[in-house]
Parts: sequence; structure tokens; C-alpha cells
Amino acid sequence: MRTSWTERTLVRDGGAGGEGVRLSLRDWGGTGRPLLLLHGLAGHAGEWDGVARRLRADGHRVVALDQRGHGASERHPGDVSRAAYVADVLAVLDHLGLADAVLVGQSYGGHAALLTAAATARGGAGATSAARSGRLAGRLTGRLAGVVLVEAGPGGADPAVLAGVGDWLRAWPVPFPSRDAAVAHLGGGPVGEGWTDGLEERDGGLWPRFDPEVMIASLAENADRAWWEEWAAIDVPVLAVLAQNGIIPAEEYDEMGRLLPGLRGACVPGTGHDLHLERPEVLHALVSGFLQEIPCAGVDSNT
Repeated sequence: MRTSWTERTLVRDGGAGGEGVRLSLRDWGGTGRPLLLLHGLAGHAGEWDGVARRLRADGHRVVALDQRGHGASERHPGDVSRAAYVADVLAVLDHLGLADAVLVGQSYGGHAALLTAAATARGGAGATSAARSGRLAGRLTGRLAGVVLVEAGPGGADPAVLAGVGDWLRAWPVPFPSRDAAVAHLGGGPVGEGWTDGLEERDGGLWPRFDPEVMIASLAENADRAWWEEWAAIDVPVLAVLAQNGIIPAEEYDEMGRLLPGLRGACVPGTGHDLHLERPEVLHALVSGFLQEIPCAGVDSNT
């Protein structure tokens, strides 16, 4: 059983006068169902190691992306729009030849997965503001087989809450003098450990691998609107995994189910927003069950 990953790099070609962005990937290998894992705001691809290792052992083709502005990817991209994150996801799928893929995203990564599913909807209704960029032309329809959203949804965010997130990121007492200090500040336990794994050592301390101002800028669109039109356009199976003490209100989940009657849902007891770090074995089991319900390309689901 393979338990390691290989770093791969993709530099997106922005075209004439466009932006080239370096994207870093953790490629766990595998030949089965392609899975692309997307971390949350200020996170990193390594957050998925506990889940990725289990999914790879199941035989799946597993890749985790450091999204733009994060980790080993470009930290100061000129474009931090939601459309740019969607375009990155599609570029990774193209670059690695991942067809009939399932996206698994937590928090802000789940939002990127949601918008990518809307952009690739066969009916075309999902090609709204997050998918109108000419960079996506010719690559939209029929790319995905399913989506797993972990603590993510289409509801709009309170600008005051988003401002609080920015204040929290700015207030990190960096550099952290030691790993123990970082783990304690970032929540302790598996959550603190997971966030600390995303830090880098330099100049005698541990520093975040992101710029707080880039993170704050990337939240701007979510403060201005909700994404229900995109949500309603999704035409692939969706699993929404919520934490008992998470951020998705019951009324938002109810509306998600009303607009997508086939929505699968699960709530993980005793967990918070970073449930993928707290209970990776539970999330793995939920994702595995969901994958078993999705037919592979070319397979008749009625046989």
C-alpha cells in the first residue's frame, strides 16, 4: 500500500497578456476514481493527508491542491476572484487528465467545488458570474461525476463575520517560536496540528504560507452575494457533510435540500468546522459510501 505522495507543479498559462500562476499538487497516485481535494481558506493541501491516505488505500486516484495564494502555490496572485479558483480546478483536471472526477472541498475549498460543479453543469445555467471567464470556454460541460462539500454551502456570508476572519488572521503572533506554541495558538489537538503542518520554518521561527491580505481579498465576493443560482444548476450527485458545531445554519441546509432534492447529507457529532482534521476516518467512511453510489463513466447504473 502506497502511503506517500509526489509533489507536482502546474503553471497556468494566462494567454496573451494573462496571468501565469504556479499551482502545487500533492499527487497520491492511484488508478481508480479520480478525486481532487480542495482545502479551506488559509489552509494547505496537507490538511487532507489523513483522508487522502485512506482514499488512496481504497484504490482511488487522489490529488490534493494547494489553492492559489496558499502553501507551495503562488502566494500573491493578481486574481483572487471565485472564477479564478474555478479555472484553477479545471486546469488541474485538464493537466492530469482527470475525467469523471469527484471534487472534495472543505469550507472555502468546498465553495470552489460547488462553483466548479455549477460551471460544468450540462444545462449551462451554472455558467454565471463565477464561470463566465473566457478562460473556461470549451472546458465546461460534463467534467465531474460528483461533489463532496465539507462545511460549505451557497449561502452568503455576513460581512462582519468575514471581517472577523481577517482580523483573526492578521492577529497571529508570528513567527511562532516553536511547534508547540503554534499548535496551542491554532486550536490544539488535531486541528492545531493540522494548521501547524502548513507553516514554514524561516528566520528562526514558524510562519504562515499565505499573506493575510490576499486571504481577505479572496473573501470579498462572498460578502457581496449568495450563490443559490449556481447551487440550483448543479446536475451531479452532491454529498454535504456538516459538523455538529459547524458554520452551516439549519435553514441554509434545508434550502439546499429543497433546491437539490437528491442531496445527500450527514452531520458528524462532536466536531467543529475542521472536521476533516478532527475525524478523518469518519469523513473517509462518508466519502467512500458516497463514491459507491456514483457509477463510473461508461457503466450503466441500472445493471
